[in-house]
Amino acid sequence: MTAIEPGAGEWRRLSTRMLLIHPVQELLRAWPLLLGLVVAGSAGGHGSWWSLIATGLVILGGLLRWFTTTYRVTAEQVQVRKGLLRRQVLTVPRDRIRTVDVTAHALHRSLGLAKVEIGTGRTDRKNDGVKLDALHATEAARLREELLHRANTGAPAASSAVRAAERPRETLLAQMRPEWLRYGPFTLTGFVTVGVIAGVVWRSLNEAHVDPRRIGVLSALADRFQRTPLAVDVLVVVVALLVVVAVASTLGYLLAFHGFRLTRGSAGTLHVTRGLITTRSITIEERRLRGVEFSEPLLLRAVGAARCIAITTGLRVGRGAERGGSLLLPPAPRPEALRVAGAVMRNDAPFTAPLTGHGPRATRRRFSRALGVTLLVLVAALALWGAGAVPAWTWQAAIVPVPLAALVAADRAHALGHAVVNGALVGRRGSLVRRRSVLSCEGIIGWNLRRSFFQRRSGLATLVATTAAGRQRVEVQDVPLNEALRVAEEALPGLLTPFLER
Repeated sequence: MTAIEPGAGEWRRLSTRMLLIHPVQELLRAWPLLLGLVVAGSAGGHGSWWSLIATGLVILGGLLRWFTTTYRVTAEQVQVRKGLLRRQVLTVPRDRIRTVDVTAHALHRSLGLAKVEIGTGRTDRKNDGVKLDALHATEAARLREELLHRANTGAPAASSAVRAAERPRETLLAQMRPEWLRYGPFTLTGFVTVGVIAGVVWRSLNEAHVDPRRIGVLSALADRFQRTPLAVDVLVVVVALLVVVAVASTLGYLLAFHGFRLTRGSAGTLHVTRGLITTRSITIEERRLRGVEFSEPLLLRAVGAARCIAITTGLRVGRGAERGGSLLLPPAPRPEALRVAGAVMRNDAPFTAPLTGHGPRATRRRFSRALGVTLLVLVAALALWGAGAVPAWTWQAAIVPVPLAALVAADRAHALGHAVVNGALVGRRGSLVRRRSVLSCEGIIGWNLRRSFFQRRSGLATLVATTAAGRQRVEVQDVPLNEALRVAEEALPGLLTPFLER
């Protein structure tokens, strides 16, 4: 494929190799429908014909995607035309481009292709930006570099030779190490994987009207469980599930983060590449980076690991750090995560500086919220047992969550902290997932001061720094009111003062 000159403005098609991939992708998406047609048609003796006709229509739809999709890159815009019955023209101004995400699934990689997603930073919109599925891999990489370099510098379009000579240099910030695989079992992504696989298998068996009890292996296991005590059966199932989840989590970690590299380009970008079967390349403009979240999920924290997430505009909100592309470092040793977070922010102090605690009133609020529900359930169980409505094991089981809730409350109270360090607002909170959010004060676009009925009675408030990046806000939870006002004034002097009652 020839190089795209931004000033040419000619409508072009995607790579012709996509004629081999689009039909396969459509068949994979439509397999539940095709399976249902086979089952439904079998009752009338025409299952094979129905499946053949449906398969042909799906393949035709995949071919039409290539014939009906064109795109062009001009000096001002990136445009994509697509659709047959409903024609669409998607346009992204080049000065609004914030991220260029290059992804290559296994089928793409086998043919030397890559999918390009161009985002503008309006992260809550599903149809934000445009997608080019797919270009030649080298052309996709060149287009990514050109679009972001153009957005950063605002310079006029240059020739291919000049662009090659001015290619940004990269500095390595972090790289995947084999020993990090030991953190895979503690990510718990295997629970999702096992759940999805179990759901697909169960749905397939239902669609095919297959009784699981008639499957030899499952029938033998069921007979074996019937001859052993219930406690032994539960123990075996739990251990087997944990082993399967650990293996699935480790495999998922390897597939997602194999070859991980985080680099900084001389043109002012952060570049993340990762993936084994599906490779992904995410580029973030540093001028859109507002902060970094230092995240420690409970199990990772127990083994001394953490991860880093970018607080930045241009990446999807609500899809998770990994899927949305904001993950700067996968689960890795905590000292390494601290080093990478400081290197990304060019400022180590916010991640290592001591934080101001929120005091005994915030601690009491944590315990009252955690223990209130569990104690209420225990009292209700005791009352029902006393009335003879439920057996004794009911209130005995209700005791178990009480000490667990107390431990969680103590951990959440210990996690609370805040500070303003070197021009950055730092807020820490959470127990199951402890987050230390570091937000540059320059990225704060407003303050939100929340006080519930119980917070007002305790003299506490939640200070929310709103931003146009990441999760859209950083919270300093359950802090004394006077301290909340002091922090807001220190971070952005004068912004909150005119709205306070005198």
